[in-house]
Amino acid sequence: MSYHRFVVLGDSCAEGLDDPYPDQRAYRGWADFVAARLAEDEPGFRYANLAVRGRRLDQIVPEQVPAATRLRPDLIALFGGGNDVMSRGWDARTVARRVDAAIRACTEIAPVVVTFTLSDVSHRMPLGRRMRPRIVALNDAIREAAVSYGARLVDLWPDQAVTDSRYFGADRLHLSAHGHRRLAAYVLDRLGLAPDPAWLAPLPGAPAPGSWRADLHWLLHEVVPVAVTRTRNRLIGRQPGDGFFPKRPDLLPMTRDEAWAPGNA
Repeated sequence: MSYHRFVVLGDSCAEGLDDPYPDQRAYRGWADFVAARLAEDEPGFRYANLAVRGRRLDQIVPEQVPAATRLRPDLIALFGGGNDVMSRGWDARTVARRVDAAIRACTEIAPVVVTFTLSDVSHRMPLGRRMRPRIVALNDAIREAAVSYGARLVDLWPDQAVTDSRYFGADRLHLSAHGHRRLAAYVLDRLGLAPDPAWLAPLPGAPAPGSWRADLHWLLHEVVPVAVTRTRNRLIGRQPGDGFFPKRPDLLPMTRDEAWAPGNA
């Protein structure tokens, strides 16, 4: 099956953090790679990415779904839920309702929908075990909604790459360039297309061993600044993602040359 109009919804993981283009003009990420591959089979292919970093599922639905509806996609990819997991006032039943609403809304406007579970952060974050039960609950809701509405699921929970720090950026949360390529391969496989084998091949060598110095650096340079920003935002009534806009709000052509610009190999 070929696709003509591919629309991506979600948060920073859908936007492409931490995989910037070499000229730093935008983040690239798995969705751009998928779009470039889909464009090879359809000369009239167009791709839009409506994702906004920081957004929760209850923001994605009212903000991004109406825009996606106007674009009349035949393929949607929805990657969200991570910000719900990290939000204050976590409630598993509330988030499950958000998941159900988001996946249902996507399947109502596109014949093919791809969605994702989250990986296990406890493997790479000293404080990750506190978040693990929330991620398990979120993933259960995503799996259930995917079955209920016929969405195609990319289940990242069992992926063994989660133990290799090279697949993740400095914050240990967002995917690195290697991680985005790996995720793009999974998406293409769920769409029945053969991915580049190199994207799934094991990385050479071994990842750097963990250490208390690395953990301290991560805590001081990644965790503390985010915590300060979130606290300030709460005090001034600012929501995560406010002031940011989709990197690709309109359906535009996407070529392999664009995704594989010099320095992107």
